[in-house]
Amino acid sequence: MNECRVGPALPYPRGPESAAILTALATDVDPMQLLGRMSSADPLGEDRQLALFVLQELHYRGWAGVDDRREWDPNLIAVRVRYEDELLAAVDEACAGPPASVDAEFAELLKPTDGGGPADWLSTQGTMREFSDYFAVRSLYHLKEADPHAWAIPRLPVAAVAAFVAVESDEYGGGRAERVHQRLFAELLEAAGLQSAYLHYLNVAPAEALVPVTTMTALGLRRARRGAIVGHFAATEVTSSPACARLLAGLERLDAPEPVRHFYREHVEADAVHEQVMRDDVVAGLLTEEPELEADVVAGIRIFLWTEARLGRVLLDAWEQGSTVLAAPLGAAATR
Repeated sequence: MNECRVGPALPYPRGPESAAILTALATDVDPMQLLGRMSSADPLGEDRQLALFVLQELHYRGWAGVDDRREWDPNLIAVRVRYEDELLAAVDEACAGPPASVDAEFAELLKPTDGGGPADWLSTQGTMREFSDYFAVRSLYHLKEADPHAWAIPRLPVAAVAAFVAVESDEYGGGRAERVHQRLFAELLEAAGLQSAYLHYLNVAPAEALVPVTTMTALGLRRARRGAIVGHFAATEVTSSPACARLLAGLERLDAPEPVRHFYREHVEADAVHEQVMRDDVVAGLLTEEPELEADVVAGIRIFLWTEARLGRVLLDAWEQGSTVLAAPLGAAATR
């Protein structure tokens, strides 16, 4: 057996579907035998989201004790594709709206807002405990930052790919390992007194924190949705600098350790440039070569906003009640 010994430990199940997938990976049992009589779970719910996250992770770093060859197990792929189909159908339906041009969508993104999201809360009144909540749920993405969008690279025309790779290069530290954003976030976690191990907080993060990651991975893995993953990446970059500036202001208000502030300071500076590159070079370059993808680019922008808004709502609901979105205290988040 060619077992993967460097990946994270498999998480705990959250229902029958995730239990079946975890059993299949741990025992080499055909997942179809375990899933055949099960009813379909909510594609946005805890059980299904964990099951899909676990399956998609086979295409990233894998799982400790799971043979790397399971990445291409046809039965596991069939389950993953079904789950992704149902997730994207639900997300597309939720994000449906009047047809719009990419320029119109960007114009909306660039309008000043009245705030009200997690970044605004953390900027003006957030505590370090609430920042720790935020860091824990965001670690599911930031410890693999740029990886889900990178799936798009071989699928883009020359007019778009050079600029796309330039932005990704910054995310990966411009060739310097100590500046890779994934590493900077790990240093943030450690400076904040949290665990920096990859996917350490998967067991305690709510489904709303998994959805942004599973959705962008599903878009990135599909050539047919290359417009959407470009739109998603563009929206990420366009909205990042202002949000990071607000988070940085909150951290400075609390006199947070410098490595915590550094991560957001880096994004304020880099993403202000990335915004223009994504709009003027990547998206424009893609649509020059493939104008028929404009509606999918718009869909990707809307999907980013919708998934972020869902996570933002559960964070704010918890904080307004003096509570947490995490399923257990931060100190009890260890994987099995």
